[in-house]
Amino acid sequence: MTAAPLETSNPRTSHPVRLQTAGLADAAVIAALQQVCFPDDPWGGDAVASLIGQPGFFAALALREDAEGDDPVGFLLARVAAEDGEIIAVGVRADARGQGTGRRLVVAALDGARALGATALFLEVAEDNGMAQSLYKSCGFFVVGRRPGYYRRADGRVAALVLRYSYTDK
Repeated sequence: MTAAPLETSNPRTSHPVRLQTAGLADAAVIAALQQVCFPDDPWGGDAVASLIGQPGFFAALALREDAEGDDPVGFLLARVAAEDGEIIAVGVRADARGQGTGRRLVVAALDGARALGATALFLEVAEDNGMAQSLYKSCGFFVVGRRPGYYRRADGRVAALVLRYSYTDK
């Protein structure tokens, strides 16, 4: 199952970024990106691989072209079960943020979930992550709940906001 469209680039960057469907062979790369993006709650390659193998699951990598080849700068992990889709994780390396890559990954999740029959797409976002909240809200997500103490931090825990996107309201 793949999110579509994935082959796009952003003309605002000096090094074009493209999205590519990810599979089991990319589990270690995705795990490494997840650890860089979310160091307080790292996942291993085995955990990512077990997700990728599930029915209704899809993943993408954001790759920046440079002199040495493709440099992974972001990732998306998502799935659909029945009519509900879920963004499990989306992350962009700090040195690649602010260039539209996160938005493109979220749009890939929206498109991929719709293609798999979802009528709604859910995600959790840390209550202290204002940048991500702004991105999701600008994409049409809205708050439907809150999970206290959901995310680990070096200095404790922080709540998650549960966000929803409805395809039927559009």
